[in-house]
Amino acid sequence: MLGSANHRSKVMIKALLNNRHKIIGQSKAVLPSTTTKIPLFAAFATTANPSARGFSSSSPAGVKVYTSALDKAWTTPVGEGAEIPNVMFKTRTRVGSGDENPFDWKDLTSEDLFKGKRIVLFSLPGAFTPTCSSTHLPGYEAAYDEIKKLGVDDVYCLSVNDAFVMRSWGLKQGLTEDKTVGGLGFEKVKLLPDGACQFTRGMGMSCVWDSERGFGERTWRYSAVIDDMKVEKLFVEGGEVVQNSGPDPFEVSDSGTMVDYLKSKSS
Repeated sequence: MLGSANHRSKVMIKALLNNRHKIIGQSKAVLPSTTTKIPLFAAFATTANPSARGFSSSSPAGVKVYTSALDKAWTTPVGEGAEIPNVMFKTRTRVGSGDENPFDWKDLTSEDLFKGKRIVLFSLPGAFTPTCSSTHLPGYEAAYDEIKKLGVDDVYCLSVNDAFVMRSWGLKQGLTEDKTVGGLGFEKVKLLPDGACQFTRGMGMSCVWDSERGFGERTWRYSAVIDDMKVEKLFVEGGEVVQNSGPDPFEVSDSGTMVDYLKSKSS
């Protein structure tokens, strides 16, 4: 009886394994063929080959790395003359209440912010990060009045962070808050939260820092002049978007380079 039971168990296990192989084969057959339909972050199954399961060669044994599949269009910068993406920004705007959190949600589109205006936009990897906090934002804040005199309506700083983080960062940076009802946060440089990375992807500036900094999907560092929804001038650090970059170049998107460009156009 025991031998018969063992035989039946082996037959059942074999049948289950065969069925599993069939299911896996069917799953492979229906996988989407384009990156636009593949989930952004996909976990790799454990295999004998470390590279096949998403592990970098420097990862400690047993540490999983979940790699990222970004659509190529999200990582290829738009060209000068191109129209910027009309997306939704989830912002917080001041309301008339006198409580500790006198803000409410306000949806603003790209058209609300850029249409009919000439805007200087600079974009950086993250609020509270070293270069962004020590040089990039402070430089534009200091040059704000000069930039405005050179035919610019306003200056926006964009990062893939939410509205709460962006406001806290602005306060930490000592920016003067705009306390009027319906204001855009600060009196000089306006901080735009692109928390869902929608504008960044549409501009082709999306990049992922995973093993390098653990940032996840962020924006590459760049600056631009946007004239009535179209890219007049674009300064991309390093000339291209680099995934999981070791260096964080900061050579052409600074305020000084922008001021020089604007002066050249106004002379």
